[in-house]
Amino acid sequence: MSEETILMEQAIEQDPGCCSHGEGERKSHHSDKAKSSMLNRLNRIEGQVRGIKGMIEKDIYCDDVLNQIASVQASLNGVGKMLLEYHMKSCVIDRIQEGDTEVLTELMTTINKLMK
Repeated sequence: MSEETILMEQAIEQDPGCCSHGEGERKSHHSDKAKSSMLNRLNRIEGQVRGIKGMIEKDIYCDDVLNQIASVQASLNGVGKMLLEYHMKSCVIDRIQEGDTEVLTELMTTINKLMK
């Protein structure tokens, strides 16, 4: 487990935050540590995607490009898993405690999208 993953898990445990779900725009409230961790990961992924673009421009061997694409997909899945955990430990629990069981349908729809 990477140091960044450990820091993200600690941030979730220390400040699970809450997603507002009232009328209008829905928002999350992540701790600064959790947000920083996710943004750092996404910045690295953005760099990987730019690298793939450069590989294609330079006619790099297809298998090498495909391996880099697989790496980006795995990295995105990692961010998704962390965000899903954060969401379940905060937003979903809060909404269930408020009596809003519709959040479970929403959560299952989201999980099904992530698992495609």
